[in-house]
Amino acid sequence: MKACIQCQQQNQDDANFCYQCGNDLGVSNAASATSTPFSSRTDEDLWRDFIGPNANRYLEQFRRFGSPQSPRFALTWNWPAFLYVSFLWFLYRKMYLYAAVYAIGPMVSTYLTGDMTSGIVWSVVAGATANYVYYWHCRENIAAIKQHAWNDPIQQHAALKEEGGVQPYVIWVGVVFYLLFSLTMFKMLQDGALDGDKVPKNPAKTAGNAEAVRVTVGAVAAT
Repeated sequence: MKACIQCQQQNQDDANFCYQCGNDLGVSNAASATSTPFSSRTDEDLWRDFIGPNANRYLEQFRRFGSPQSPRFALTWNWPAFLYVSFLWFLYRKMYLYAAVYAIGPMVSTYLTGDMTSGIVWSVVAGATANYVYYWHCRENIAAIKQHAWNDPIQQHAALKEEGGVQPYVIWVGVVFYLLFSLTMFKMLQDGALDGDKVPKNPAKTAGNAEAVRVTVGAVAAT
């Protein structure tokens, strides 16, 4: 195990980036003698602490929203929020309100419209807006932490790790969810195939044969 000099998180020996804060372990460990002390950390360091895993990728996306003083919406794409169950991605990133919205919204939409594809629409919306929503989530929480813990860098760092980062257990929840969904779909397809075997292949022909039998019986009875 090797520790990240930025947040002291223990990581696997072959890890290139810190699991907690996303810091480059190869660069940081090689340059530990010149590492940035807590007292002189920049706003970008705070954002990296808060985001955690994949901090570089998200910071690159956030730059597309303009300056911090006047951010504006820009169309970006978040594949995990689209491909993964959307509410689980928001839960993974600790955005609990949005997780609740994306958990209930698709079910309500499907119930009201009767259209099973409405969930796909929600996934597309999540993929197109997740980065911007996450940007504001980070921005607001980091501002609040700076306001309350700016004079105590150690406390500030602890607050960033507590409020930000990710919840790894959600990944396993997603795996279980997909397994259950796959088993349910397989069961439905299997039941549909069995029901299809029980249905006569040519109902019209069967009805015609029955009518012929009825007429024949009637003729025999008449004679």
